[in-house]
Amino acid sequence: MTSPVSDKLVQAYNRMMERLRHALEEAGTNAPPGIRHGIEKARKTAVELEELTHDEAEKVAGYLKRDLQDAGRHLAETSHELGDWLRFDIEQIESRLLEIFSRVADRTRVEWTELQEELEKDPPYHSGEVTGPGTLYCSACGEALHFHHTARIPPCPKCRNGTFRRWPVET
Repeated sequence: MTSPVSDKLVQAYNRMMERLRHALEEAGTNAPPGIRHGIEKARKTAVELEELTHDEAEKVAGYLKRDLQDAGRHLAETSHELGDWLRFDIEQIESRLLEIFSRVADRTRVEWTELQEELEKDPPYHSGEVTGPGTLYCSACGEALHFHHTARIPPCPKCRNGTFRRWPVET
């Protein structure tokens, strides 16, 4: 399996998240840009700096948008904290990554309430895609995969299925 730090798209995901956080902080509270606008700007920057091809940047931006929308939906619809969405002890995540993800996810909570009708209830995650920290559950067998850092999603170690959900399948 590829090391999380050596994977080009994993590194790009973390850079885009950092650029998004920076854009939100720079804008302040007066007229902050939307999450989607910030992700688009981070995507364009990655292409302009030749860190990624256009297709790679589109892919990473999609992964980032999916994770943030899912976290924002959870935070908006429940009274639970980000740790509940991650489904494991948040102390296990790198503190820098947690701080960045928490700030952006909190902002996404606000946008989620405005964009609720546009989003699917539980978007699927697929093997080979990149995801941020949290727990994914195999759509076929329910096996939990815990991600303590940004990484590519492997096939299910139990049944080799390639589709996952953020929430366990209810039986």
